[in-house]
Amino acid sequence: MTLIIGTLSNGNGLWVVLCISALVLGFGASFFVWQLALKNKSRKIVSEAEAEAEVIRKEKILQAKERFLQLKTEHEKVINEKNSKIGQAENRIAQKEQSLSQKIEEAQRKKNEADAIRGNLTSQLELIDKKSEELARLHKQQVEQLEAISGFSAEEAKNHLIESLKEEAKTGAMSYVNEILDEAKMTANKEAKRIVVQTIQRVAAENAIENAVTVFHIESDEMKGRIIGREGRNIRALEAATGVEIIVDDTPEAIVLSAFDPIRREVARLALHQLVTDGRIHPARIEEMVEKTRKQVEEEILEVGKRTTIDLGVHGLHPELIRLIGKMKYRSSYGQNLLMHSREVANLCSIMAAELGLNSKLAKRAGLLHDIGKVPDDEPELPHAILGMKMAEKYKEKPEICNAIGAHHDETEMTTLIAPIVQVCDAISGARPGARREVVESYIKRLKELESLALQYPGVMKTYAIQAGRELRVIVGAEKVTDKEAEGLSFEIARKIQNEMTYPGQIKITVIRETRAVNYAK
Repeated sequence: MTLIIGTLSNGNGLWVVLCISALVLGFGASFFVWQLALKNKSRKIVSEAEAEAEVIRKEKILQAKERFLQLKTEHEKVINEKNSKIGQAENRIAQKEQSLSQKIEEAQRKKNEADAIRGNLTSQLELIDKKSEELARLHKQQVEQLEAISGFSAEEAKNHLIESLKEEAKTGAMSYVNEILDEAKMTANKEAKRIVVQTIQRVAAENAIENAVTVFHIESDEMKGRIIGREGRNIRALEAATGVEIIVDDTPEAIVLSAFDPIRREVARLALHQLVTDGRIHPARIEEMVEKTRKQVEEEILEVGKRTTIDLGVHGLHPELIRLIGKMKYRSSYGQNLLMHSREVANLCSIMAAELGLNSKLAKRAGLLHDIGKVPDDEPELPHAILGMKMAEKYKEKPEICNAIGAHHDETEMTTLIAPIVQVCDAISGARPGARREVVESYIKRLKELESLALQYPGVMKTYAIQAGRELRVIVGAEKVTDKEAEGLSFEIARKIQNEMTYPGQIKITVIRETRAVNYAK
């Protein structure tokens, strides 16, 4: 205000007022024009929006009409289909009603026919009953007449006829049985020989001799000193670890391993071979190598058992039985390898069972397992046949196989036909020339000593050493020895043999006491 007054006082105030007034008027006119233009534009936008909305409304109404027509068409189509299905269902129902009416008429007709037939049957049955009564009456009259003529009642005549027919049939049957027995006696021996010979001819077996020692070859005698070690510590460690006696003598380039157990000898041989190959021989290394070799031999035993069962076609054996079969490789019986013997017996049993029309697979299984009692991990005081039978029962073998194992040396009664086959094939395998070895002089001497020892007891009449010295039969006088004394005599002889003699395996002592009454008809 002061500025404006000052300006007016300077003489230029009029022009300033006019300029400000012009600016205010211009601004107001511009604002009025802008408001007017804005209203016109708004009206235009509203009119355009209304026109566009009208177009959209018309399009939506048209689309709704089209959708309605489409839905109406589809609905009519569905209605027509349902009407068609209903018509078809009505036709089927009409046909079924017609068919059912026909079946009812047919059933009614058959019922009428059945009623007529039933009436005829009833009348015929009544006629048959009358005829049966008449026939029974006539039969009774004839029986009474026959009884009066023969002097026997009907029951007595029937019994008399039955007795006469029974005697006649018995006579004919006895004659027929005697003919069959005579023929069987004539052919049985020949047939048995034929089967045994054919069975032996069809099995080719290798005979192997097992010794109680193993010879280990070395490249030079210098290695003997390293094996013995300082003050013998290496050889002592090896013997303690393996349980084998190691004999180092003047034999060139050879060391002898001596032990009754072939598995121990094999462990010692393999361990010694690895030690010599490696070159490091000292007690710690020896113990390590023996333990490692023992595991290898166990694996080899299991592998041999599996391979044997596969070769023979014997399946489903318990793993423990398979291991014992592999262990047979390192066992011998009278110098005969036990695994080769069992394989041979298995093949013989299979062929002989097939010849006799029996189960060859079952017989082969029993033949393979018959000596399983010779290779247990522990050594119970039981005959190997009984022990093998118990082991087979433990591992769920069939009763026929268990009985064949237990009875192949007559320790138990035979209950199946496979048992005698196993016994015979075991004898065939053991009796092959060269299969088993024993010095003849010592063999004969041992048998004579065995018989002489039993003859020393009072009441003993005869003694027989049989089954290669595995059984001693003692015959005593019935008037000199009682049954109770016979049991005591068997025990005393067994104890004396055990204390005074050296023999392989075990010996069965059988005391026989019998009474015979003999007369002659002249």
